[in-house]
Amino acid sequence: MEQMVNGEPRVLATDAALDLIQEIQQDYPDILFHQSGGCCDGSSPMCYPTDDFMVGDQDVKLGEIGGVPVYISASQFEAWKHTQLIIDVVPGRGGMFSLDNGREKRFLTRSRMFGGGEACTIPGVRTRETS
Repeated sequence: MEQMVNGEPRVLATDAALDLIQEIQQDYPDILFHQSGGCCDGSSPMCYPTDDFMVGDQDVKLGEIGGVPVYISASQFEAWKHTQLIIDVVPGRGGMFSLDNGREKRFLTRSRMFGGGEACTIPGVRTRETS
């Protein structure tokens, strides 16, 4: 699966998300994201230690943010394949099993359609990975 659409990455992160990733990595250096499809924690991006989450055969890797892989289920990818996901941070509690829980801020997925123009800009979005 191609991780770019018309030269744009399938997944981006805001500066706030990249900062929270670095904070979490101080406690859990090897992490991954899985875009939740509902149930207990809604549709939040869930952050897990890599060895605590088994990526399934049907999961699709969207790309990486801050060097951290981001996955989504194949069925959810089908619904969102024309959409760029932007991982952001807002005040509140993270998902029950997500590593952002208890930090008084949580990850949130925003989205925009590929090639459809921008209805608004999202402050702090990184359009290219930085080393």
